[in-house]
Amino acid sequence: MKSRQLALLSLSALMVAAVPTAIATAQSPTQAAQVTQTAPAPAAQAQSVAIEMGTFVAGEAPTTGTARIVTEGGHHYLEIDAAFSTSSMGPDLHVLLDTTNRPPQSYDNMGSTVNLGKLHNYTGAQRYPIPDVIDVASIKSVVIWCRMANATFGYAPLNPVTNARVQ
Repeated sequence: MKSRQLALLSLSALMVAAVPTAIATAQSPTQAAQVTQTAPAPAAQAQSVAIEMGTFVAGEAPTTGTARIVTEGGHHYLEIDAAFSTSSMGPDLHVLLDTTNRPPQSYDNMGSTVNLGKLHNYTGAQRYPIPDVIDVASIKSVVIWCRMANATFGYAPLNPVTNARVQ
């Protein structure tokens, strides 16, 4: 009998402890709306501003399209437009930023470049983050470079853009 009373007493204690928790977590529609209204609104989408732009010219391979450096949310990005195209014959194409207007056909010294990494696609729009430590004012061209053959497939000399907003 005592074990039955002990079991009932334990069950009662559990129920008493659970009720305030259930009441505290239940919200009326008004309370739920208040929580939703006080949640922070998502940040407005940052707008890109083009600061430099150039058109690709052929190097070792036909290369077309436009490259631009944009600033967005305090960071810089290289954007290559949808008209971009280069040869698919390059087995190891990389995107470089160069401090010269006309990069060499092949590099003896990579000291004047920043390698943004492998080219994403041989055609179409692409975007690459530029490390914050890079002084974009010193960048004079964007280069499509084949690392394996040490060959400049194409490049885009950059020119300053004034007050151009990017959609």
